[in-house]
Amino acid sequence: MKVAVLSGKGGTGKTLVSVNLASVAKESLYIDCDVEEPNGHLFFKPKNYASESIAVKIPISDEKLCSGCRKCVEFCKFNALAFIINKLIVFENVCHSCGGCILLCPEHAFREKDKPIGQVQYGVSENVTVMTGVLNPGELSGVPIIKKLLQDIVNGPELIMIDCPPGSACIVMESIKDADYCILVAEPTLFGVHNLNLVYELVKLFKKPHGVILNKCVEGENPAEKFCIEKDIKVIGQIPFDSALGTLNSNAQISVRENKKYHDLFSSILQVVTQEGSHETVTNP
Repeated sequence: MKVAVLSGKGGTGKTLVSVNLASVAKESLYIDCDVEEPNGHLFFKPKNYASESIAVKIPISDEKLCSGCRKCVEFCKFNALAFIINKLIVFENVCHSCGGCILLCPEHAFREKDKPIGQVQYGVSENVTVMTGVLNPGELSGVPIIKKLLQDIVNGPELIMIDCPPGSACIVMESIKDADYCILVAEPTLFGVHNLNLVYELVKLFKKPHGVILNKCVEGENPAEKFCIEKDIKVIGQIPFDSALGTLNSNAQISVRENKKYHDLFSSILQVVTQEGSHETVTNP
């Protein structure tokens, strides 16, 4: 079962949830799709480390073949091409590697080159296989890296935890599109409700079965819980505001491996997630 963990912003507890749920499973695959600032590996400290470079295709124009017809410039919706002083310019940082200009050019004046944009890292941490996507600084989009992370997991373990980027942008959509179940992590504040609503609307758009984990819970009114009641969203777990848990997390320690209380807490949450995901898989083939 592929479980995606989302939050409307960074710092909500998305990695805390995904790392610990992956660790309490008998065997799991943890995939860090937050390629702009991955941090799951800091907790797992994986061994048997390996990496693979990821590149995209960028067009290169042959000045001798280019007739200056500007058809490619007019076609490109990303404004990655310009014809200036009788020369075609390719803006690599804007190009989305769609390949349209190459197909369209009547003079066949384009060829392609590989442009490295990041890497995928592999490793093992006890019962968890760890995959991490890393986007090079300054690159426009991490979608190609996320596609690489997710394309080869058909025969993975029974539980696959996908740690998504924060927010609801294209890289988040790419991360959840093949997920069987989505966990939305929320904070107990009015701002937390706003951020929760962002990812709630996204999973509704993708028609993904989902549930909410309320993090940093304290006694008293919880606006995020109230939002879930109003929207009829199932709350699958609550994590208390706990200084000991916060200390473990800030020291990049996996809580379920350090304290039985947290192991029991996340085990019970994983059990609910498994039941919910299995139910949705059976009723929605």
